[in-house]
Amino acid sequence: MRKIEEPTYYGGQAVMEGVLMRGKKAYAMAVRDPTGEIQMIEKPISTITQRYPILKWPLIRGSVALVSSMVLGYSALAQSAEIAMSEKIEPTSRFEKFLTDKFGEKLNKFVMGVAMVLALILGVGLFMLLPTFLASFVPVSVTFIGAIEGIVRMAIFIGYVFVISRMKDIQRVFQYHGAEHKAINCHEQNLPLTLENVAVCNRLHKRCGTSFMLVVMVVMMVLFMIIRIDDIWLRFASRILLLPVTAGISYEISVKWAGRRDNWLVRAIIAPGMLIQRLTTKEPDESQIEVAVVALEKALAQDEFDHDN
Repeated sequence: MRKIEEPTYYGGQAVMEGVLMRGKKAYAMAVRDPTGEIQMIEKPISTITQRYPILKWPLIRGSVALVSSMVLGYSALAQSAEIAMSEKIEPTSRFEKFLTDKFGEKLNKFVMGVAMVLALILGVGLFMLLPTFLASFVPVSVTFIGAIEGIVRMAIFIGYVFVISRMKDIQRVFQYHGAEHKAINCHEQNLPLTLENVAVCNRLHKRCGTSFMLVVMVVMMVLFMIIRIDDIWLRFASRILLLPVTAGISYEISVKWAGRRDNWLVRAIIAPGMLIQRLTTKEPDESQIEVAVVALEKALAQDEFDHDN
């Protein structure tokens, strides 16, 4: 009996002046360069789950997906920035040219790696440890510390999103984020990927990473209301060590379950995340929609080619 293939659920992310669309086995990234032309990068996705099928198991696959998305995301941002700001200053001396030719690519990878590590440390400190530290000053029993901590964590997250959403450069990224969602919504409604069809689609999407982050925080709050630890240092350690568990549970809820269903319970669960997306997405213009459509069409074509072969 022929195995029925599971439908491909496309996702992506906004990058510098562009959109990345991820298919089943490859991704396509479209970026508009300073001349106004759309540049494409298409690459296969090589994941560790292909070598170790156990990593596809429920609860485990969530952490793997989170890490792989972060790595791909930072790489895509670096590549898109290079294209979007391609009007580079040429080296003024032979020595500078030598350094650029010899170490340019390695240096870029090194800087990207350092930036990713620093961002990870900042994220853990700001969204994991700071709420735990602040909640420890609230005079309540250890039973309710998890709830207070969760409320503080959500407040910090919403505040952070609100602040960066006011920045002009980030607003352009959020417009591309909206264009990405519109293109995927258009495809999932089985409409032709024309600029007119995509433009009228919703800029919010239930499988968005913003919604996923909010689910992670709710799961974390519930989990740490159950796991009660008095010592502050052990509490810090537990928040970090149990992050793969919370990511795994959240992935099963927001992506594997809610992301593929539509009923009143799903709509109730994803409602807070959809509200936050009103901050993390903006209405795109026609040129930004065009970039998202090109990226999605390439991702679809890659999967179609792979299926035929």
